[in-house]
Amino acid sequence: KPGDVLLGQHLSAAVRSAEMHFGQAAFTFVCLPYEAFFSLDAIVRTMWRMLISRRRLLEWNPSNDTGRNNSTGLAASCRIMWVAPAIAAAEVIFIMISGPAALAVAGPVLGLWFASPAIVWWISRPLARHEARLTDKQTIFLRKISRKTWAYFETFVGPEDHWLPPDNYQESPVAGVAHRTSPTNMGLTLLANLSAHDFGYISTGQLIERTSNTFHTMKTMERNRGHFYNWYDTRSLKPLLPAYISTVDSGNLAAHLLTLRQGMLALPDQKILGARVFDGLSDTLTILAEIVGNTEEVTAQGVNTHEAIAHLQKDMESAYNSPPTTLMAARLCLDQLAVSAGEVVAAVATQDTADDGVGPNNQINNHNDNHNDNQAAWWAHAFAGQCRAALHELTFHAPWTLRPASPDSLNDFPGISGEIPTLRQLANLDTDNDAVRRARERIAAIEQLASQSSEFARMEYDFLFDKECHLLTIGYNVCEHRRDTGYYDLLASEARLCNFVAIAQGQLPQESWFALGRLLTTTCGEPVLLSWSGSMFEYLMPLLVMPTYENTLLDQTCKAAVARQIEYGEKRAVPWGISESGYNAIDISLSYQYQAFGVPGLGLKRGLAGDLVIAPYASALALIVAPEEACVNLERLSAEGFEGRYGFYEAIDYTPSRLSRGQSFAVVRSFMAHHVGMSLLSLAYLLLDRPMQKRFESDPVFQATMLLLQE
Repeated sequence: KPGDVLLGQHLSAAVRSAEMHFGQAAFTFVCLPYEAFFSLDAIVRTMWRMLISRRRLLEWNPSNDTGRNNSTGLAASCRIMWVAPAIAAAEVIFIMISGPAALAVAGPVLGLWFASPAIVWWISRPLARHEARLTDKQTIFLRKISRKTWAYFETFVGPEDHWLPPDNYQESPVAGVAHRTSPTNMGLTLLANLSAHDFGYISTGQLIERTSNTFHTMKTMERNRGHFYNWYDTRSLKPLLPAYISTVDSGNLAAHLLTLRQGMLALPDQKILGARVFDGLSDTLTILAEIVGNTEEVTAQGVNTHEAIAHLQKDMESAYNSPPTTLMAARLCLDQLAVSAGEVVAAVATQDTADDGVGPNNQINNHNDNHNDNQAAWWAHAFAGQCRAALHELTFHAPWTLRPASPDSLNDFPGISGEIPTLRQLANLDTDNDAVRRARERIAAIEQLASQSSEFARMEYDFLFDKECHLLTIGYNVCEHRRDTGYYDLLASEARLCNFVAIAQGQLPQESWFALGRLLTTTCGEPVLLSWSGSMFEYLMPLLVMPTYENTLLDQTCKAAVARQIEYGEKRAVPWGISESGYNAIDISLSYQYQAFGVPGLGLKRGLAGDLVIAPYASALALIVAPEEACVNLERLSAEGFEGRYGFYEAIDYTPSRLSRGQSFAVVRSFMAHHVGMSLLSLAYLLLDRPMQKRFESDPVFQATMLLLQE
């Protein structure tokens, strides 16, 4: 036993190690007949070809033989390992003839050999992922949060800022939008658009339009060796001085762009109108109904509003429970919803909100509407906008749905029945008309955006890489032509995403991954990698796109870090979730200050116990690792009033030195683009079954490097 290890931990580790070794020995014994036959076959073949036939000397089986790797069923296992049951059966017959008494000893061994194909099949099955056990009420709660979170991008990412995300919006003490952005903000916004499409909040056409607008802006922005600068003014598009390249920001953007690329390439094979459209409409209506239900109106207008909402809910319930499966049914359903939505808009409209700047694509063009108390009108317009977008999408691809249903409606579209087709099915039709041409043009536009994603993701890293210590520096000051002296040297940091992407792209050697520090500590009885500040951001931010594997170093670290965060929150008697965030201090311009906060015991940074700032987005990130616990914590934060118009507020500051007399906490009433984006991607991970991770895994560049994550 090492001197610095507790006896209990040593014994526990020894037992686990012994179990693993005994299990491996038992498995080897079970497979002994097959392994013997396999080896004997190889020996005989080799001797025959080298000594006698002198033919087929170059024949070999590559390790990635698809025929073998795809044979994963029980029947395939029996077909491959047939020799083991055959040997066992022959032994039984031989023993029965020669000495039946020996079966008492040989029987168990022969039984294992006979069952070895089934045992190998059973042990080779993929590990089942932990399924989150959420109630229907919790699922609805999280989907409402996701819809409110998307409203931030829906509101602030528009032509005023050249379709770039403003860094933050602050409600108090002075309301205002920070018209600056970073590469991380841009990457998360592009994936937020994709997540909104996954949730059903925007149509495919809107996704393409928003992505195209952002890419058009990015193409005009000044770059250096492929890297975007750390900060830009979103109105002038000029880099903010000093011009600086942030290594981790560039890595984040590259990873998000390559993930976006796979998402775009999958669009042509999705139905032109999927069930997600009605899921998205349902989320918006749930928020609208809740707001109207909480409004204490006794006027005739209030009664009409509630009646209109009830009518719309009835139509929505019918569409949600039985989504239309044909084009004409979808048209009729959306038409009915649009009519009902119009009645709601008319009912909740007032003189101040009748012309509130809501554009045709549900884009808010007037930020003054953000401060209007009549949120019911905003959400009514949002619902109506989603209906219009879905109808426009349907009309764009299936113009024949405008005509009354008849046997002749589809005469111009041979090969398309009434069922909802995919974009590729439309494009592959052997006919020439507007719908087919539009489908082909849209696929071309999608492929162009995918190509642009790859182009923007190509960056040079050699000037940021120290070849002696195999580490990336913090960044590069372009104005001074100077590389930073500090390094990203910990595996438990957000920099591991940048490091992984650069290795996958062939920009860095694999040695750089293993050069990252793996300092271990123990928390909640489990070993965990140390980070710099012990923040949730450092541990979990890469998981927004990167997959995680059970029982690996990183997986165990993330779970133990969340467990420590929960323990620390209980100890301090506050909701848990600490990360870098704004806090209750303002500068001369009355803007909130920003700092990295963490949990003592997880970070190397000193003085972590001196601050107590809870960031709700940290709990949203934890939905990836501990969904049940994170959901309960988010519900608590909501119940205590820390939820705003665009999801959860930035932070709650419990630090006594920053509170006024009589205060127990102060709410930081702002919304930061990258925290809002991370929250939306975390919600998509849980509610939509890992869409970004699946896209990340599907990229061939990343597939070749994925083994690094399985340490």
